[in-house]
Amino acid sequence: MSEALQDRYAPRNACFGCGPANDKGLRIKSHVEGDEVICTWTPEKHHEAWDNMLNGGICGALLDCHSNWTAAHHLMHKQGRDTPPCTVTADFHVKLRRPTPTDGPLQMRASVVESTDDRALIEATLEANGVVTATCRGTFVSVKEGHPAFHRW
Repeated sequence: MSEALQDRYAPRNACFGCGPANDKGLRIKSHVEGDEVICTWTPEKHHEAWDNMLNGGICGALLDCHSNWTAAHHLMHKQGRDTPPCTVTADFHVKLRRPTPTDGPLQMRASVVESTDDRALIEATLEANGVVTATCRGTFVSVKEGHPAFHRW
């Protein structure tokens, strides 16, 4: 499997969801696989809302960060860059379709639905045991100098 986007492009990033440098964060690892970006992540007991079920906010954080990296990777290639632009969430909508069990690894898949020069619309899923438990659709935007997230990676 290829090196995770987070480790390759943002090893000092401290984001709660995707920052490799945040020891208390979720530390997801997103990998490009064809036209999709995939991630396998294993929850821990302190991520639960109740016994053996993932907290809904954690579901949202996972999908937000994974989708953001999908957009950053896509825009990097679209803009002909060697490194991804700093991207932020403009909007995202999570649908919690059913409780997400925490009895094993979870899978996320994300892909670009449409894009312009500086933004991408992403659709993503969260799966447990092969069943989609949550979906996300969001817009992620490349920010310019002067924005607080510029050069955060």
